[in-house]
Amino acid sequence: MSASSNMNWDRRNVLRAAMGLAAVGGLAACGGNTGRSGGGSGDALVQYFHAYGEAGVEQAVKRYAKEYKDANVATQWITGNNYEQKLFAALLTKNAPDVFEFHPQIQLVKSGQVADLTDIIEPVKDDFNQADIKSHTVDGKIYGIRMIDDPQFLFYRPSLFKKAGVEVPTTLEELIEAADKLTTSKVKGLFLGNDLTSVDRPLIWSAGADTLTADNKPAFNTDAVAEGLKQLRGLFTSGNLLLDAPADSWDPSAFIQGLTAIQWCGMWAMPAMQKALGDDIGIFPFPKVGSAGKQSVYNGGWSMFVNAKGKNVEAAKEYVKWLWIDQKKHQEDFATSYGFHIPPRTSLAASATKLKSGLPAEGVKLFNEFGHFDNIGWTQAMIAAFWDVIANTVRKDGDPKAQLDACEKKVNAELKKLFG
Repeated sequence: MSASSNMNWDRRNVLRAAMGLAAVGGLAACGGNTGRSGGGSGDALVQYFHAYGEAGVEQAVKRYAKEYKDANVATQWITGNNYEQKLFAALLTKNAPDVFEFHPQIQLVKSGQVADLTDIIEPVKDDFNQADIKSHTVDGKIYGIRMIDDPQFLFYRPSLFKKAGVEVPTTLEELIEAADKLTTSKVKGLFLGNDLTSVDRPLIWSAGADTLTADNKPAFNTDAVAEGLKQLRGLFTSGNLLLDAPADSWDPSAFIQGLTAIQWCGMWAMPAMQKALGDDIGIFPFPKVGSAGKQSVYNGGWSMFVNAKGKNVEAAKEYVKWLWIDQKKHQEDFATSYGFHIPPRTSLAASATKLKSGLPAEGVKLFNEFGHFDNIGWTQAMIAAFWDVIANTVRKDGDPKAQLDACEKKVNAELKKLFG
């Protein structure tokens, strides 16, 4: 699911929050109401969720929690554009949440902040997408349970393609050419997000490279990635790219409002797009970059974690097990009733009716064929370093190879901190 459609995420603030709990040590917990009121049976637990943009999500999350009989589970629904900051600040206080949603981050494991959930996941591990299991595993232990998989694609208007005589692009060169043909006085050919960082990892993967190797060495500094950055620079200066849109690429409004013919966005936005545009929607992966590349689909998503430093760790694990392992009806409801997402449980993904036909089924197909998952070792500091590469080469015309070399030095320094 997307973030709230009313949010304008400050990506640098997000990074500063996630780079380490110490960075926000002076902040207070978010608000005086901790949600730890009594009134239920068993332990009192608090769970943190960021505010999703799709209608009904908050009510669903609270409905699930109310059904749980072994603890009084209160939900803190965090609105605004700084969920990460509020979460990390709260984790430093006595009012820290027992359960929270976030993304797999090796820093949380190394600091002992998140609990080992191997014991509750192991019996059903084979029913999870194994890439999701891998992305949450450190030294053979599983931290966190994936709630939803959120593949991201390039969405396009077939009617505009037909009118302009454009075929679906399979290479970056073809995408740039399509953007030029589709651009008019009122419509830009392509929207890749306001600062282009939304396609940072797809650019790497589509160039046949990766963020890190299997033994945690930098793998992104290649000639093909450098060439892809040069091509994006040309696109940036062409006048065919939508920049400074009212909302970033996670929000489908630019596409729905006809500001762009092609937009990078997530599967979660399909229902809103279909409501506005009917069948005039298609999707395709991020195109191949260079001769050794391959099209790619970025799989985002959210996961549930247990605060290992909380007061009720075992009770929190039992609740997480109940909701995200035992309650398949809630898992399917969460994944398919409020925007479209792929359930991480393979059995649910196979049986989910709403994903079996039309555009959602095409999304599942592309996810299975071209999907890439984040590496838990690719930290926020490393992400920030690569975002600097995009800023300095695409927006500022810096030398791609020099910028990639500088980024590699920063990544190596972070890897040394983590792995010695």
